[in-house]
Amino acid sequence: MADIWNIISSNYVTVGGAVPSHSKYVAVDADKYVGSWKGKYANGKSFDVTISNVNGFRAKVKYQSGSTVKYQDVLIRDSAFRIGDSKFLLTGKDVNGKDSALIATIATNPVTGVSTMEKATATRN
Repeated sequence: MADIWNIISSNYVTVGGAVPSHSKYVAVDADKYVGSWKGKYANGKSFDVTISNVNGFRAKVKYQSGSTVKYQDVLIRDSAFRIGDSKFLLTGKDVNGKDSALIATIATNPVTGVSTMEKATATRN
């Protein structure tokens, strides 16, 4: 019986970490998002996120990394949006004064099935 409670409590903690935002969608400053954002993950793979047609809190986004290309209409809330298995979070300016964002992507190894999170900083060109 104790094993069942351990499983339930560990999953409760895991799921509790993914608390959704309760803030409302509000119009964003398009100038902060529009453009091409580039970066490189720790494993050496580069990526490019292109944001266009920002209208209110909606935008069109293209994500490209290696042979993976994804197009999606996104909703921006709390300075962030998701595209496929990736999340884009606008963070402001980096130490060089360039616009900066954090990209987090979940990658699944097709052989082992193990999922890992790759994080990187992107700067706007």
